[in-house]
Amino acid sequence: IHTHILTIWGEKPFTERRLLRRMEELGIDRFVLLPIIGPEGPYFHFGTEDVLKVYKRHPEKIIPFCNIDPRAGGNSSENDFSFLLDKYKKAGCKGVGEMTANLYIDSPLCINLFKQCGKAGLPVLFHLHNKIGGGYGLVDDRYLPRLEKVLKECPETIFIGHATAFWAEISGDVAEGTRGGYPSGPVKSPGRLPELLKKYPNLYGDLSAGSGYNAITRDTGYGYKFLKGFHKKLLFGTDLCHVVQETPIVDYFKGILKKGIISTSIYNDIARKNAEKILNL
Repeated sequence: IHTHILTIWGEKPFTERRLLRRMEELGIDRFVLLPIIGPEGPYFHFGTEDVLKVYKRHPEKIIPFCNIDPRAGGNSSENDFSFLLDKYKKAGCKGVGEMTANLYIDSPLCINLFKQCGKAGLPVLFHLHNKIGGGYGLVDDRYLPRLEKVLKECPETIFIGHATAFWAEISGDVAEGTRGGYPSGPVKSPGRLPELLKKYPNLYGDLSAGSGYNAITRDTGYGYKFLKGFHKKLLFGTDLCHVVQETPIVDYFKGILKKGIISTSIYNDIARKNAEKILNL
């Protein structure tokens, strides 16, 4: 559900060729390619049109997303994005994201775009950050009150959550000082995230990157329980975007399937079936 082609400042470019080669090495047949835009991130833009060019070269492998900054078109909460969403959907895009604008997730600008994504039938994949400034990603407070407001106000829109401030909420003892990183230790009680996943049918979790992997492995017993309990709401991903990048989540899933910790049915839901469902593949 989550890959990129991009150049991060000071790093070698993670190119189309490198992405395709890594996917082949990992045994991943099809994958979402996310445009990355906006001024906040430490990367050069790789926009929707760039993604669509790669998609046309590899339609059997690439699942394209489009990306729109909610501030675009005049920085107005009344801006009409429908023509862009329609254009990109007709071109083959299956969702919107990765949304990284450093705005509160329930800001009028975001709500406006989210509702239009729902009307277009395009899920939204968002990066969740813990504060305004000093980073990139939509922002929520501890215990995710703003995300719940969004889920209520945009019931037609499917949301796919990602990154540190999202996955830190797997545990009830989430702390302000660590929710922007990778909290460690046992999950003594379920957090706000399991509650929202259970309560709202339009919320899904993107397991990619260190944040998703950390959430399900910081407490292995709870991680297994979480996967079994929410296997219809979780999506496998890697967030590949660096030339030198480990992907421990691949071996993790292969291992727990081989050991019988999760069933083939649960594995298939997380690995592909949930994505096929919400992306209309």
